[in-house]
Amino acid sequence: MKTAFLFPGQGSQFAGMGQTLSQNFEAARRRFEEADDALGFSLSTLCFEGPDDQLRLTENTQPALLAVSVAAWTVLEAEVGAPDYVAGHSLGEYSALVAAGCLDFGEALRLVKNRGRYMQEAVPAGVGAMAAILKMPLEALPGILAEAAQGEVVTAANLNSPDQIVIAGHKAAVDRAMELAKAGGAKRVVPLPVSAPFHCPLMWPAQQRLRADLDSTTFNDLRVPLINNVEAREITTGAEAREGVFRQVPSPVLWTASMEALAARGVERWFEAGAGAVLSGLLRAIIAGAKCTSFGEAKDLEKLRPV
Repeated sequence: MKTAFLFPGQGSQFAGMGQTLSQNFEAARRRFEEADDALGFSLSTLCFEGPDDQLRLTENTQPALLAVSVAAWTVLEAEVGAPDYVAGHSLGEYSALVAAGCLDFGEALRLVKNRGRYMQEAVPAGVGAMAAILKMPLEALPGILAEAAQGEVVTAANLNSPDQIVIAGHKAAVDRAMELAKAGGAKRVVPLPVSAPFHCPLMWPAQQRLRADLDSTTFNDLRVPLINNVEAREITTGAEAREGVFRQVPSPVLWTASMEALAARGVERWFEAGAGAVLSGLLRAIIAGAKCTSFGEAKDLEKLRPV
């Protein structure tokens, strides 16, 4: 029976995340201290106390979620052992790379803080949008997006599960796609409260700015294989990891295919390390009968230990 650790991305954040980990586990507390030192401000206070408006700023959200995931992973691995595979959703891929020994924690924090700022600055406020389309046949999506574009950008951003597709692009094009999806039989269409249209071609300027940061950062070969976002492919080298997170910025997150790839490799034990339980819910919709244990709070320890 093989084990995978999964790491959540943006959208899982909340004020108070990680606090009980820091209070109850010395190893987790040290991780938050490392994060504060690496960034030169109290990221831990932002995680534990907010305020929400500061936590929602993408350049703060990304290192905050990374810090919580790495703190959770540090405790989780001590309890259940090392995984056979790792994967992370968007930003979570950086957490997975830290867990795999590819990225230094402090360098990863600085990378994702810059990544968040570049993504935020790539598109002026109000120009872009994202929306979730629920329970619509995937084969209907290309036609809807083509009809909605009208010379603007609207593309698939996250292929999260068979029941959930997220789209991103210019706001007017996303609005048109939402209406077409409703008319085309989608059970529900939900605009997302995000500050920028992630994982679409409008993120190209952010990708170009990130290149220099990635090139100046050491990416070690991985101790644990990773299934990456951009191809849902198993990677093991630092060079592949660097190229994967570079290509990831304007490209869709192939989460459904990534989970299917892990299941095909014999993964039957699943753990989500970090804030919330979004990936645990998605996994149930992707792999029939799969159960994922989320670990992000001290009380979750009881889930890891046999009664």
